[in-house]
Amino acid sequence: MAKGHVLVLPMPCQGHVIPFMELSHRLADEGFEVTFVNTEVDHALVVAALPPGGAAELRQRGIHLAAIPDGLAGDEDRKDLNKLIDAYSRHMPGHLERLIGEIEAGAGGGRPKVRWLVGDVNMGWSFAVARRLGIRVVSFWAASTACLAIMLKIPKLIEDGVLNEKGWPERQETLQLAPGMPPLHTSLLSWNNSGAAEGQHIIFDLVCRNNKFNNDLAEMTVCNSFHEAEPAVFKLFLDLLPIGPLVADRELRRPVGHFLPEDAGCLDWLDAQPDGSVVYVAFGSLAIFDARQFQELAVGLELTGRPFLWVVRPDFTPGLSTAWLDAFRRRVAGRGVIVEWCSQQRVLAHAAVACFVSHCGWNSTLEGVRNGVPFLCWPYFCDQFLDRSYITAVWRTGLAVEAGEDSIVTREEVRSKVEQVVGDGEIKERARLLRDTARACVSEGGSSHRNFRKFIDLLSE
Repeated sequence: MAKGHVLVLPMPCQGHVIPFMELSHRLADEGFEVTFVNTEVDHALVVAALPPGGAAELRQRGIHLAAIPDGLAGDEDRKDLNKLIDAYSRHMPGHLERLIGEIEAGAGGGRPKVRWLVGDVNMGWSFAVARRLGIRVVSFWAASTACLAIMLKIPKLIEDGVLNEKGWPERQETLQLAPGMPPLHTSLLSWNNSGAAEGQHIIFDLVCRNNKFNNDLAEMTVCNSFHEAEPAVFKLFLDLLPIGPLVADRELRRPVGHFLPEDAGCLDWLDAQPDGSVVYVAFGSLAIFDARQFQELAVGLELTGRPFLWVVRPDFTPGLSTAWLDAFRRRVAGRGVIVEWCSQQRVLAHAAVACFVSHCGWNSTLEGVRNGVPFLCWPYFCDQFLDRSYITAVWRTGLAVEAGEDSIVTREEVRSKVEQVVGDGEIKERARLLRDTARACVSEGGSSHRNFRKFIDLLSE
C-alpha cells in the first residue's frame, strides 16, 4: 500500500520538469504514489522522448504521467516566457481542479486520494487550488536559492530605493544581499531578463504573487541545492531547506522527463577518448544563437584542437546554412561530435570530460558541480547570470566568456578561454573539493539527506 498520493506540478519548462521528475523518483523510492502533471505539449514531448518501455517503467514505479492544457494554441511560441506565464496563470487553475476531481473520483480502486501537492514556486496559483480542495502544499524551488532569496527581498529592495515599484532598477550598481552571496549587477535581475521588455510586468507580477502564495500556503519549501554551495543564503533564510543535488538514481538510468530523445552513441564515443580531454558544450533547452555566433563558437572549438561533444538542438540556430554546417562537420569528423540531445548527467560523470561550456542553467550548474567539472560560463538569460556569478566569483570553479563590442563572443575568445579553464590546476582542485562536498551532503547523515528526511516525514503525516 502506498504511503500516500502526491501531485507533482513543475513550471512547464525543461529545466523545471527534470528536477521535479528526479524528486518524483525519490518519492517513489520512499513508497509514495506520484501523479506528475505536465502541460499537454510538454507531456507529448516527454512521452515521445522516453526510451522503449519508459512509460511502463514509470507506472510500475508508481509515477503516473498526466496532462492539462496551458491555455496557448498548439503552434504558439512557448519559448516566449511572458506569453507562456500569462496563459498558464489564467487557464491552468481550472484545468488542475478538474484533473484533481477526476483523480478523486477514481480513488478507491487501489489509488489513494491526493493528500499533498509538491508544486513549483513559479506555479503559486496551484497552491490556492490545492488548499481549496483540502490538499496540503510543499513548494519546491528548482533554481539557485540565491535567485529565490533576491525575489523574496523585493519589498526591501523597493524600500531601499534599489528597485522601483515595477521591478526595474533605480540605480546601476552591483547587488549583494549578504557577504558570501553571488554579486549581481542590477541590470541582470532575473525578472528583467526573461523576455521582451514590454512583457516584463507579467513576470514581475508573477514573482510578487508567488512570494505571497508561498509564504501563506506552503508548509515547507525545499530547494535543489546544498548547504555548502549557498551557505550565506541558508543563513539568511533558515526556513528554506536544501535537499540536493537531486538525482533520480545512482546509475543515472531512470527517465527524467527529457523533451528530446537522448543520443546514446555519444557515450560510446566518450569511452574512446582519453581521460580529461573532451570539451563538452551545451546551452540547455531555451537558448538561441544567431548564425554568426554559432559559427564563431564552432570555429573556436575547432581551433582548440581538442575533442569536443556539442549539443545542438534542432531549434538552436534558426537560419543556419546547412551547407556551412555540413562542411564544418566534415572538417572536425572524428574529433568533434554534434548531437541534438544527450544524457547530460552521464556525460558530465564521464572521466573523458575536461570542461563544460555552459549557459549556466541551475540544473547544468549542479550537474557540473556534482561531477567536479570546471566551467566556461556563457549565460543566455534569466537566473543564469547569477549562476555565472557563483561559478566565477564565489566557488571559483570556472571562467566566463566576454563578448566584444558587437555582442559577439569571438572564436579566439572561445579558444583562449577553453585553454585557460582546462589548464588551470587551481580551478580543477576547487571543482573537485566542491564535488566532494556535494556528495557528502546527499550521503547518509549529510545536511541535504537530513533535510530530505524532514520533507518525507512531513509528507508521511
